Amino acid sequence: MGYGEFAGTSMEKKRRKWKKKDVRSIKKLRARNNITKDLLEGAPQGKGIVLEKRGVEAKQPNSGIRKCVRVQLIKNGKELTALAPYDGAIKFIDEHDEVIVEGLGGAQNGPKGDLWGVKYRVTHVNGISLEMLRTGKKEKTKR
Repeated sequence: MGYGEFAGTSMEKKRRKWKKKDVRSIKKLRARNNITKDLLEGAPQGKGIVLEKRGVEAKQPNSGIRKCVRVQLIKNGKELTALAPYDGAIKFIDEHDEVIVEGLGGAQNGPKGDLWGVKYRVTHVNGISLEMLRTGKKEKTKR
C-alpha cells in the first residue's frame, strides 16, 4: 500500500473494498434502505388522488373481500393500495377524490392481519374525516 503523494486513488479503492466487510457500515446501509422503502418517505401521513376502487381477497383461513382503493401520492407520484376501514366507508370514496392515507400499523411498517400487501388506510376524503362521513355527522362536499 502506497503512502506517497499520489497514493490517494489506490487507498480510496482499498477503503471502498473493505468497507463492504465492515459490520457498522453494513448496518448503516440497511437502515438507509429501510427508510427509502417507505412510500410516504418517513412522513406520518400522505395526500393522494384515488385512481380506482378494488376488492382485495383476505388470506387463508379468513375469507371475504376487503374494500380498498388505489391511490397515487401527490408528493412523489408513487401508487399504493389503501384500505377503506369499517362498514360502508367505500361508498364515500369516489375516483379522483383527494384522500389522506396513513400507515395501517402492522409490524415493521408491513401489512396488518389478513390483508396481503395493503400497508395503508384512508382517513380523510376531500378534507373531511371518513369517520364523520360514515356516521352521518358531516356531508361530502361537491366539487
